[in-house]
Amino acid sequence: MRGPASHDAITLLSLMALCSACLVAAGRPIASRPIECCPTASPSLAELTHAIPPRPLQAPTGAQFAQSISGLEGWQREQAILHEIFAGNLPSFLRRLVPVELVDRSDGGRLSATIFVMPDYLAIGSDVDFLRIPMNLETALAVAARFSFALPTRKMVDAIYTQSAYHFVPEPLVPGPQMRSTAYYRTHNEMIESQARIRGIPSGPLVSGHKKDVIVTNLLARAPGRIAIYGWHRPNGAPIQPLSTVHGVCYADYSHGIRLVSEMAIEDGALRPVRDLLHDSRLARALSDEGAIRPLLTGGTPPGGEGRCGQGI
Repeated sequence: MRGPASHDAITLLSLMALCSACLVAAGRPIASRPIECCPTASPSLAELTHAIPPRPLQAPTGAQFAQSISGLEGWQREQAILHEIFAGNLPSFLRRLVPVELVDRSDGGRLSATIFVMPDYLAIGSDVDFLRIPMNLETALAVAARFSFALPTRKMVDAIYTQSAYHFVPEPLVPGPQMRSTAYYRTHNEMIESQARIRGIPSGPLVSGHKKDVIVTNLLARAPGRIAIYGWHRPNGAPIQPLSTVHGVCYADYSHGIRLVSEMAIEDGALRPVRDLLHDSRLARALSDEGAIRPLLTGGTPPGGEGRCGQGI
């Protein structure tokens, strides 16, 4: 029987070999082209998504789910979202993670790490009918914990945008209380899908530019009970949304997306937990522009949250 160390080594070698082989076969120099693994699932990459159950055969599509929650708000809607995602009702292409390389040269040396991310934001439904679904921080953390994932840092979001195969053009809707409605969730998703059809953007490759990201940041330690959002990059690479902790932990609106990052990354040729890398003051520079991230949120209750969203606050 192989021990954990042996298992990690085999997984690491499989991941590195798979990505290298695909890049060579596709003629993509690592330094100048987005990094994407083969489109077909492999046992090693599948191990990073092993905690996500198969999608039930009779699971509702994105349109059906949107209709079912049309009369729900707040905590009730969040519970419905959790129920579907925990059951595995998400498109299969989200299980095909994409490697993204991050580098730091701030001290004259070179630190690098490769993370593995979902190619699009969390969605409910099938491959042909899905709804990208915003959610509050407590719900996002519960999903990350259940599936052995983490939320990205600001630096990760920037790297994902830079290395994306396709960039959507942001399409903000009229602001107001309706921003938090299911109708707005659905309208914005339809706008994204319309843009994808017009521009020939398929499901599966790494995409970005269509949502703000819910992220982890040290600001959350100084602003307990808040949610951190960042991104929604314009075509010139500048984000519409600077890092913000203005909203409370229970807040979600149509513009938010949840991009999950595998809890395991490759650093200096070794498979390491993202949590460990972000807690290390030196190694964290590869994954974070803030240095070490102390309140790394991969599950449980966010700082100052006290599970309050479930209390209807």
